[in-house]
Amino acid sequence: MSLVKEIIYRLRGEYTTEKLIKMGLKVGKNFGRLNGVILDPSHCWLITIGDNVTMAPRVHILAHDASTKEFLNYTKIGRVNIGNNVFIGAESVVLPNVTIGDNVVIGANSTVTKDIPSNSVYAGNPAKFICTIDEYIEKNKRKMEDSSVYGEEYTLRANVDEAKKKKMYDELENKMGFVD
Repeated sequence: MSLVKEIIYRLRGEYTTEKLIKMGLKVGKNFGRLNGVILDPSHCWLITIGDNVTMAPRVHILAHDASTKEFLNYTKIGRVNIGNNVFIGAESVVLPNVTIGDNVVIGANSTVTKDIPSNSVYAGNPAKFICTIDEYIEKNKRKMEDSSVYGEEYTLRANVDEAKKKKMYDELENKMGFVD
């Protein structure tokens, strides 16, 4: 990790994943942490993240809840365990004392207040069961058959050009597509 990266994060009031690991955060392989993800720095040693986990922008993982501090002089704390092969959608919040199982999708803008079982899709505030992961995958496989599907050349990773951007924009009027 570069010193410049560390300084930029600290100026924004954030901590790098590497710094949080040094402070006690446990993280598996292939962790995708997008912009603005907050992994409770004040209690990061209570957070465990498995392999192949992606947290979309502005996800908050909280291992503490200070709502009791003013009244009891104590803050509630609890472990947060996130299994393997988990996707947590943008702007979602995971509260203390929650376990998320393996093979789970959490929809964007969800609030996870209770344990989420493996092989499931949850969304909402509070997060509620939507379907099994198998049902979700099958449903989206069927959607792909009748949708526009784009390769990596349509992404910023592959420096998508203006013509491809326009083609994608035009083709996706009033419908969803899929990109590699």
